[in-house]
Amino acid sequence: MDCSHTELDFQPPRPNQSVYREDCTQCFDSIDSPGGLNVCLSCFNGGCVGERNHGLLHYESTQHPLALNIRRTRKRINREEPPQKMSKLAIAAETEEDRYDTEKRVLCYSCPTEEVNMTAGHLPRVVDGILKAMTFARQEEVKAWEQDFTECEHTLCLQQEPSKQIPSQDLGQCSMCGLKENLWLCLECGNLGCGRAQFGGVGGNSHGLAHTKSSSHAVAVKLGSITPEGSADVYCYKCDEERVDSNLAKHLAHWGINIAEREKTEKSLMEMQVEQNLRWEFSMTTEDGKELKPLFGDGFTGLKNIGNSCYLASIVQCLFSLPEFRLRYYRPQDTPPASNYPAEDFETQLRKIADGLLSGRYSYPQTDVQAIPDDPEVPHQIGLAPAMLKHLIGRGHEEFSTMRQQDAFELLLHLFKLITISQHPPPFQDPITSFRFAMEQRLQCLNCRKVRYRTDEQDNISIPVPVRRKPASAPTTNDSETKTSPLAGADFESVTLQECLDIFTSPDTVELTCPSCTSKAGFTKQTKFKTFPQNLAINARRFELVNWVPTKLDIPVEVSDKVFDMSKYKSAGLQEGEEELPEDADVGAANVSAGSSGAAFVANAIALSQLESMGFPRVRCEKALHATGNENAESAMTWLFAHMEDPDIDVPLDLGGRGTAPAMSGAGSGGQDAEKIAQLGDMGITEPQARKALRECGGDVNRALDWVFSHPDDAGDGDVAAAAAAADQCSTQPRTEMAGSADLPATFELQSIVCHKGASIHAGHYVAFVRKEIPGEEEGEGRKWVLFNDEKVVEAGDVHEMKRFAYVYFFRRV
Repeated sequence: MDCSHTELDFQPPRPNQSVYREDCTQCFDSIDSPGGLNVCLSCFNGGCVGERNHGLLHYESTQHPLALNIRRTRKRINREEPPQKMSKLAIAAETEEDRYDTEKRVLCYSCPTEEVNMTAGHLPRVVDGILKAMTFARQEEVKAWEQDFTECEHTLCLQQEPSKQIPSQDLGQCSMCGLKENLWLCLECGNLGCGRAQFGGVGGNSHGLAHTKSSSHAVAVKLGSITPEGSADVYCYKCDEERVDSNLAKHLAHWGINIAEREKTEKSLMEMQVEQNLRWEFSMTTEDGKELKPLFGDGFTGLKNIGNSCYLASIVQCLFSLPEFRLRYYRPQDTPPASNYPAEDFETQLRKIADGLLSGRYSYPQTDVQAIPDDPEVPHQIGLAPAMLKHLIGRGHEEFSTMRQQDAFELLLHLFKLITISQHPPPFQDPITSFRFAMEQRLQCLNCRKVRYRTDEQDNISIPVPVRRKPASAPTTNDSETKTSPLAGADFESVTLQECLDIFTSPDTVELTCPSCTSKAGFTKQTKFKTFPQNLAINARRFELVNWVPTKLDIPVEVSDKVFDMSKYKSAGLQEGEEELPEDADVGAANVSAGSSGAAFVANAIALSQLESMGFPRVRCEKALHATGNENAESAMTWLFAHMEDPDIDVPLDLGGRGTAPAMSGAGSGGQDAEKIAQLGDMGITEPQARKALRECGGDVNRALDWVFSHPDDAGDGDVAAAAAAADQCSTQPRTEMAGSADLPATFELQSIVCHKGASIHAGHYVAFVRKEIPGEEEGEGRKWVLFNDEKVVEAGDVHEMKRFAYVYFFRRV
């Protein structure tokens, strides 16, 4: 008997519709699993079969009857020679058919029919559409080695001075030092200047950058990178970005250079970046050249790099190595959260990543390669693609929603916020609670000696690393002609973590007006721990502002594996004999001019002073504090680094004299929401649907409209008042108990680190090192360091150098 459900009006997926046809939306079982994957023909959700059977769970939740079962097996490869390393930015032309054998069949959950006729009704079009659709993971992989460069106003409106002839096949020489390689031609005046010294022995003295500073000319091209096809490295110094020039041939012809006669003689910036990133592979070998031992099993699962996602993978590996995250999200015996759209549910995806990383279910050697005896290839695992989690973390976020490399520490703070505002019904506990603690700030007037204590709750600290250059080295100029730099601390003296913490908690003098005695002598300011967390996240700030661009400095910080005591950094609190300033007195109010009167925004005087001491202009500091809730200098500094290129960054903050609270990120204010809800209402969308869609999409109306169309069964936020109250309570209501513990001693041990390689936090490569018990090791050896380098998980060798240059440190109280 034929299945009657084949007559339903099934439609193939739309071009912008998500199709989950590679792995289950609730676990990492996939089309490569023994039973394959069932893709719903109604909503294209992917559900596993077999013991977990999330496909059946989806049917019970949605009553969608038909599914396409896809099962594939990897073809075994006889490796006759070692695989070639990738040498250029390109996607291999190898097809899925070359690598896999694939079986397909349609099944019905509602009917007893074992197999459904795939040619019935609309099924052929639907099945064909599913198989041809781009999946989340594949979209990420395709973009992994691509960067999109665009034109800018400076390349489009380029004005060239009267021409002069430059011999077409003679690169000439630097106008300031005579260097004949690594030359950059100013397209505006024809000046030839050398770039900075690059790894690999290419010399340079940064005279190209010196020229643009003296002349204010914006656009230059690297002569050795020009090809007859018209491609070349074009850099805009005013945008501080690599660009394309659609009129490059014309602009070069102005200086007598025939592009058709050019021959590429030097590596492009992109090729050097890839080469530098590939150098990280050296850390996967021991000193004698042998590959480090791969690890498999529970807690030793790698994550694929799905396109500049190593910043996410490194943070996730460190967090899910902690018991608080394991207890909260790894619940293999529990029924998955009820959701018709599990791929869009944050709780589901966090449980999915926990199961993937901690169960050991997916941690086994890749078995498709048969190595030859003379040159055995060490097998590694395939790794899990965290595409769905990455999508949810970045949804509505200006930076994390892109394919660009990001700052791992900023990702950590963003993830903390997302987890905190998500639901944690009893008996679940927010794992970020284990990171929270209280810092106490002490201000004392230098004249009348009165004091004020202020307590702030935090979940991390960002400590300054003192810059002490070695006498033999001069400060390097930041030349953006190349964004690559070898990991080395040869130019700087090493410091200890204790020294950084001493500086972080040491007294400082700030220029404030005392409300009690009206003295302008200033205050001493000191911040120490009032309580300590169970897990302490520390960001080591190794940056220097050069031309308002944060430049990474490779300063070695000595950190021990041994337990160390932080008790001396605990605040003593109000002491006997100290007189407090009146509670209603505004310290420093007379010294703060926000540019408006009445109840206008008044910047946090302490944070403002800290930011100005770092060299930021006052206007930028006020704008950053306003944008981040006027809380602290660390948050404002992070905002400043992310908004350096804003065209209005130096426009004074103007609130129109209104005494409004700082704007919070998200869907916007109530008035803005009302306008957007009205817009969506005009399109036939109900108010509850509109509210939820705007909340899920960060306030973007166009994305909210797409969200509604892709979630037709979602009724939205039914109780708007209750939802708003819950959000307010979660984000603004003070806790009845102080976070952290004031007990002493406060002893901590290094648990994991995130390391970065590259000249900028927004480029290069991130990896994680985590201390773990390794199964099979002899008793008494204790925990060892494990390297998580994307999908590769190996027992690390000597991690001393990695600890010295780590970007984020995770300590655990013992």
